[in-house]
Amino acid sequence: MVLLHVLFEHAVGYALLALKEVEEISLLLPQVEECVLNLGKFHNIVRLVAFCPFSSSQVALENANAVSEGVVHEDLRLLLETHLPPKKKKVLLGVGDPKIGAAIQEELGYNCQTGGVIAEILRGVRLHFHNLVKGLTDLSACKAQLGLGHSYSRAKVKFNVNRVDNMIIQSISLLDQLDKDINTFSMRVREWYGYHFPELVKIINDNATYCRLAQFIGNRKELNEEKLEKLEELTMDAAKAKAILDASRSSMGMDISAIDLINIESFSSRVVSLSEYRQSLHTYLRSKMSQVAPSLSALIGEAVGARLIAHAGSLTNLAKYPASTVQILGAEKALFRALKTRGNTPKYGLIFHSTFIGRAAAKNKGRISRYLANKCSIASRIDCFSEVPTSVFGEKLREQVEERLSFYETGEIPRKNLDVMKEAMVQAEEAAAEITRKLEKQEKKRLKKEKKRLAAIALASENSSALEECEETSERPKKKKKQKPQEALQENGMEDPSVSFSKPKKKKSFSKEELVSSDLEETAGTGSLPKRKKSFPKEETVTDPDESENKTVPKKKRKLSKEEPLSSGPEEAAASKSSGSKKKKKLRKLSQES
Repeated sequence: MVLLHVLFEHAVGYALLALKEVEEISLLLPQVEECVLNLGKFHNIVRLVAFCPFSSSQVALENANAVSEGVVHEDLRLLLETHLPPKKKKVLLGVGDPKIGAAIQEELGYNCQTGGVIAEILRGVRLHFHNLVKGLTDLSACKAQLGLGHSYSRAKVKFNVNRVDNMIIQSISLLDQLDKDINTFSMRVREWYGYHFPELVKIINDNATYCRLAQFIGNRKELNEEKLEKLEELTMDAAKAKAILDASRSSMGMDISAIDLINIESFSSRVVSLSEYRQSLHTYLRSKMSQVAPSLSALIGEAVGARLIAHAGSLTNLAKYPASTVQILGAEKALFRALKTRGNTPKYGLIFHSTFIGRAAAKNKGRISRYLANKCSIASRIDCFSEVPTSVFGEKLREQVEERLSFYETGEIPRKNLDVMKEAMVQAEEAAAEITRKLEKQEKKRLKKEKKRLAAIALASENSSALEECEETSERPKKKKKQKPQEALQENGMEDPSVSFSKPKKKKSFSKEELVSSDLEETAGTGSLPKRKKSFPKEETVTDPDESENKTVPKKKRKLSKEEPLSSGPEEAAASKSSGSKKKKKLRKLSQES
C-alpha cells in the first residue's frame, strides 16, 4: 500500500503530514473540497507527522529562496530523510511547487505528486495550520509570514547600483515618447507660425531649428541685416540665413498681432526645451548602457540595445533568450499572424533598426539578421554574467559582423570565431585589470575622504563636549546655592515657621469663679476689640514677658494679653500695664458684691 505524505512550507518551518484513506481521498475529490473547511472532518483525514521550525529569520529566508529556486535545502533534506519511511517506492510525497518536487525526486528518490487532491489538501493545511501545530497561534503565524515576505521581497529588490537595467528601460521609453511629442508639437508650431511666415517651412527641415528660428524671428517685418549673424548661428549655414532674410522681405504671409506672437514664442520655447532635454536624456542613456551592457551597445548601438532590454523586461531575460527569439523580438504580431495564416514568418524585429541590415542586400537581409541575432545573444550573456563588464567583446563581435557582411558582398572568408574570442579574452583580461585598478584607486580616495570626515566629526564632537563641560562647571555653583527656609517662606508670603509651627500649650483646669470672670471679661472686651484680631492667636502664639518672670499669673490675664495686639515699644507696654490694673480693681469689686 502506498503511503501518501504532504510537504507544507510555512514561514515558521516545514511540516510533514500523513493522509489517511488515500484511495478514498483520490476517488472523492468533491467530498475533500467540502471537508477542507471543517476542522473536525479535516483532522480525520490529515495527521501531522513532523514539524521542523526555523531557528531564525535568516534561516527562513534561505529556505524560502531555496524553495523558490527549486533547490533542496539541508533542513528539508534532513526532515524528509528522518521522518519518511525507508522504503522509497512505497512513499508518495505531495508538494505544491513542481520545481521543488522534481528536485526532491531527483536527489532523494521519492515519488512526488502535484495538483488535484494535493492542492485541496494543501489549501486545508494552510487554513488550519495554526491548529495542527501545538503552541502556534494564528497571530504569530501571520507575523512570521509578514516578516518573511518583507525580507524575501527586500532580498529580491537588492541590486548593483552600477548595473541597473530598469533605468535603461525607463529612459528608452521616455526617449521614444519624447520623439513622438516633439514631432507633434513641432508640426503644431509649423502650422501656427506658417500663417505669418510660410516660406520658412521650405527652407528649414529640422524641427528643433525651426522652433528656435520662430522664437528668434517673431515678426518677420522686424528681421533685418543686424540679425543675420544670429541667423547664421542658429541655422549653421550662411546660405540658409541669407535665404531666410530674403524670404522675409517678400513673404506672402498674413500680418499677426502681438498677443499671437507671444503665444507662438512661448510654445516654441517649450518645444526647444523639450528637444534639449531629449539630447541630455540620450547622453544619459549612452552612459548607462556603457555601464550595464557595454558589449551589446558596442555591437548594435545604444538605442537598439536599450530597446531589446526594454522589450525583454531585463538584461537577464534577454540573456536567457535564444538567438532565434532575439531575431524576431518586437515582431510578435507578424509572427503569430504568419503562423495563423501559414505565411512567411518575419526575418527581423527590433534589430532591423541596426545599420548592418540596412547595408545588406535584399537577398542577404535574412542571413545577416540571423547572424546579428546570434552575436547579440552572446553579447547580452557576456554583459549579464561577467563580473567586470567591458566593451572588448562587443567590439570583436562587431568586427565579426562586418567581416560576414563583406563576405556576402565580396566573398572574402572571415576569421573563425575561436580565434577572435581568444584575442578578445586576452584584451578583456587587460581591460578588466585596468578597470579594477581604477576602482581600487577610487575606493582608496573614498576611504580617505571618509576618514577625514569622521575625524572632523570627532573633533567637532570633542570641542562641543569640552564647551559643554566648561558651561556645566560655570553653572554648578549657581545651582548649589539654595534659599534659606525663612527667605523662601517670606518670598511666598508665609511667616517664620518657628513661629507658625510652635506647639500649642496644654490647657489647665479652672475653677467656677475663674470661668465666670473670664466670661465677663470676654463680654466686656468684645466692644473695644475687632473680631478679626481673635483669629490672630491661631496663627501665632505670643509669649508674655511677665510669664517668664512670674509663672503664677492667672489664666484670665493670659487670655486678655492674647487678644491684645503685639507691643512694639515702651509706651504701649506702659498703657497695657495701666489698663491691667484698672481691670483688676473692677474684678475685685464684682467679687465683693457677689
